[in-house]
This record gives sequence, C-alpha cells and structure tokens, in this order.
Amino acid sequence: MPLNKKSLKDDGFTGFRPIATLEINRIPQHQGIFAVLRPADFEPNFLPKSTAGVFKKKNPSLPAASLTAEWVEEADVLFIGKASTGSKGNRGLRRQIQEFVDFGNGKPPGHWDGRLIWQLVDAGKLLVAWKELPAESLNAAQANYHAQFHHTYGRLPFANLVQARA
Repeated sequence: MPLNKKSLKDDGFTGFRPIATLEINRIPQHQGIFAVLRPADFEPNFLPKSTAGVFKKKNPSLPAASLTAEWVEEADVLFIGKASTGSKGNRGLRRQIQEFVDFGNGKPPGHWDGRLIWQLVDAGKLLVAWKELPAESLNAAQANYHAQFHHTYGRLPFANLVQARA
C-alpha cells in the first residue's frame, strides 16, 4: 500500500498540520517518527536558493535539475524522519520538528536531513504528521517506512537522500 495521508493516519500518525501554522507546543515531546507530506494540488516549484541554514560551511542549495531528479511525481510523502530521545534524554518529536522548521528558516542545523524541503516554493504549506514510538523501535520503523516507499515508487521520498537502516 502506498504511503499517503490516509495510510499514515490508519497507521497511527496524527497532526497533519501545515508547517507555516504549526503550534509547536501541541507536538508531543516523546520520541517517534515524523513525515512531511504535500497537500492536494501542491506542485513542485523550486527556489534557486534554499531557505535552509548552512551546515558545516556547506550550502544546502541544489541545482533545479538535481531537485527535479529527486522529485517523486505520484508521491504525497516527501520526507520521513525520526526523533529519538537523544544522549541526554531531552529530545523528541517537538524538539526535532522545531529544529527542522528552524533549519528551513535559515538557522544553522545540527544535521543535514530533509534539506531539499527548504528549496520548495511554498514549503510552509507542506503538512507535518507524527507518530510516537518506543525508542527501541525508531530505527526499524523508519527503515520500514523507507522500504515501503521504495517498494511502491522504486526510490526514497524526495527529501530522504539516505536509506534508513534498522
């Protein structure tokens, strides 16, 4: 079954809020998986320069041809990420998603994941959904969602450039 809003809802994902109007305090603090989806009628138009912050002195922008090559036309899911508890136990979905959004708003990130999202025109219209999971099942869950997507489309979601491993 393809990954989309309905299948993710059926699998326990909640939220499905536009990035531009996310109320960060309504996102759970526990660890889990999150997904970025395009809403109905969202067309991929690319900015010449990413809005994302610079990571380790590397520019997050890609040429339009590279972005077009990564785009999966039929897919609603654009990115699948995970939020662990972190080494100090103070991370989780709320903090990970906040950092992801801050990255898109030009703040320096702690990681490079999902950077292609921030070169889309109207990225603020994209939806964010999440699912709380036990810490010990995060890697396997993310790997499973990537594998499920790859099985359907023959590749990873648009902004997932590396296959997750369990």
